Amino acid sequence: MIIQTEALRRDFLVGTRLRRQRVTAVEDVTISVARGEAVGFLGPNGAGKSTTIKMLTGVLVPTSGRANVCGLDPVRRRRELARRIGVVFGQRSQLWWDLPLRDSFDLHAAIHRVPAARYRERVDECVELLDMASFLATPVRQLSLGQRMRGEVTAALLHAPELLVLDEPTIGLDLTSKERLRSFLSEVNARGDVTLLLTTHDLPDVERLCRRVVVIDQGRVLVDDELAALRQGFAGHRVLVVELVEPVPPLHGLAGVVDVTVEAQGLRQRLEFSPGATTAAELIGTVAQQVELRDVSVVEPSIEDLVRTLYYSH
Repeated sequence: MIIQTEALRRDFLVGTRLRRQRVTAVEDVTISVARGEAVGFLGPNGAGKSTTIKMLTGVLVPTSGRANVCGLDPVRRRRELARRIGVVFGQRSQLWWDLPLRDSFDLHAAIHRVPAARYRERVDECVELLDMASFLATPVRQLSLGQRMRGEVTAALLHAPELLVLDEPTIGLDLTSKERLRSFLSEVNARGDVTLLLTTHDLPDVERLCRRVVVIDQGRVLVDDELAALRQGFAGHRVLVVELVEPVPPLHGLAGVVDVTVEAQGLRQRLEFSPGATTAAELIGTVAQQVELRDVSVVEPSIEDLVRTLYYSH
């Protein structure tokens, strides 16, 4: 196993020196991740995801319980573990802002003592697959968010880690950048090069990359199951928003649609549908045959909706 935890717990003391109380951020988390897996680690803000990741990477010491990552105790052998894992935080950078992107890669390779031949091979591969050639000489501070995130992922992979931990890797990215990054990570994982542990609030990230999900809330694991089984058991609906050229009566009676809401004097309609009964593409095709469309978009259920459903079902 790449990750193995047993009854992992982390408490914090909060308050003033005279009046403190103990708060439990993570409680009795027992999970395992096999080599080569891609696992989504999901939950709302404050669920305990970041605290768990910090214990897995050796940043925080568990209050009780045990953790083993890549065969190592994350706290006692943190330095050795750092050479065998990669970490990408969507809102924190590991690149040098005043240096060209290529120089940041050179520094990371030197820090991890990556052999020159392996370094060139990995950089060339990432540059090609992530389309970075045009901005390798650009200082990091001048990169767009999408360009920087591609650089962050490359930097995390330069030393060929066994485990890549991704915390909100696509946050703030446009659709094109998201899909490019998802495709790259999916390919790297499919080859068996690296195990992925992904935390995100973006369900399409999970659907694109992960076959299994662990859902955590209030510091406890609610569900640990295959994504297909979870999707089948989660009765959450999606919403297709259609912008119309001309107002029309509510589009009732479409296959799979359970509710219709009309807005903007009939120029916008929200079609709530069941993913088990139809797909967004099928529904768009059906609507397009009946009315003239100006624009369409799909509203996905949020991680919070998923956790809320799971919470009440357990």
